[in-house]
Amino acid sequence: MQKTLEVMGQVCPFPLIEAKKEIENIKSGDELVIRFDCTQATESIPRWAAEEGHTVTNFEQIGQAAWTITIRKK
Repeated sequence: MQKTLEVMGQVCPFPLIEAKKEIENIKSGDELVIRFDCTQATESIPRWAAEEGHTVTNFEQIGQAAWTITIRKK
């Protein structure tokens, strides 16, 4: 299953805070797609995912200052 977290327009660290909350609500093996436009989150979200043992399955720039990252829960 895939769940999308839309945090466009939120300043750091809120995209990461929301991602941490949202990952708790999905099952192991499910994916969380995070859409964000905060530059700092391009580093903080993948680092947090790695530290927690989750897998980044997709990470792409979708606009001038917008990204999407997909994290599979461990």
